[in-house]
Amino acid sequence: MENKKISVLKVAATYIGTVVGAGFASGQETLQFFAIFKEKGLVGLFIVTILFIVFGYIIMDLGRELNSKSHLEIIKHTSGRFLGTLLDFLIIFFLFGALTAMIAGSGALVNQQFGINGIWGNLFMTLFTVITVLAGLKGVINSISTVVPFLIVSSVGISAFSILFIPQSTTEFVMVSTKASGLIGNWIWAAILYTSYNIVLAVSVLGPLGAKGQDKKTIRNGAILGGIGLGGAAIAIYFAVINNLNTVQNFEVPMLFIASRISYIIQIIYSIVLIAEIYTTAVGSLYGFSARITDLNGKKAKYIIIGTAFLAFIASQLGFSNIVKYLYPVVGYGGIILLTTLIITKFKTLKEAKI
Repeated sequence: MENKKISVLKVAATYIGTVVGAGFASGQETLQFFAIFKEKGLVGLFIVTILFIVFGYIIMDLGRELNSKSHLEIIKHTSGRFLGTLLDFLIIFFLFGALTAMIAGSGALVNQQFGINGIWGNLFMTLFTVITVLAGLKGVINSISTVVPFLIVSSVGISAFSILFIPQSTTEFVMVSTKASGLIGNWIWAAILYTSYNIVLAVSVLGPLGAKGQDKKTIRNGAILGGIGLGGAAIAIYFAVINNLNTVQNFEVPMLFIASRISYIIQIIYSIVLIAEIYTTAVGSLYGFSARITDLNGKKAKYIIIGTAFLAFIASQLGFSNIVKYLYPVVGYGGIILLTTLIITKFKTLKEAKI
């Protein structure tokens, strides 16, 4: 893998798999960031799709130019010493927080679906994530890109079936809005913050991913395909959540409830796919965190990886929906700095190219 360049499809699939995790595929993010704003939330998702394409491309292109091994090279290049240090700490913090959220999400899923104590789901996710990251970047990219097709088909398929064949439920808007985080504010901020925290999470994988791309065209097309895939899946989930708004607000994993309205078999299948989707983001988060903290080829790497996963396992007991509700918006605000510096750097590059 060290010398072999990767294709457009693998770039797109890895991008999608890095962003998609417990919050996205469960429907919890869509509920808290978009469904509460109803029609305006849908407009927000179209904006998010465009932003995913733009920032995904910028990061991967920078990763290619700088031959990035982690997010650090990109942060130093775009943000300078002071802001770079601030963003570095933010990204490290959120990578750990995202890993924690994925482990928590796996526990919420097995508890809701099977009635099993959530700690077993937490433990399962922790162990498999550690094993994959210990295999290195090749294992990370292969594991993520393999799961993504199942993610797209299942989430879009269940959403479409729910919209077309399951009677719409009704609810008063205030019932849902009372559960939203006051940190989000309005639908425009929801779109910006949603993009921001996801880019903060993805930059640690997208940077090294860009360095592995075949060429600039591969990266560009991968970003476009990845952004459209993310946006399309999110919009499909949005419609499914809106269609079941009065009941899904009470569940940690809304899409699992929606799947159960179709059939028990579909519910079981989606449970398995959802676990795999959670796993992809957990893997990306642990890899990105560990790659920043230590040399993954060094002797200390395995201890850092195992120790980080253990601490995330402990922190996951705070609960999945609470992490999505409070941690994600906070990181989103900090991530706006990253988005701004990326845009400024890109404009400078384009200006210098014209001179």
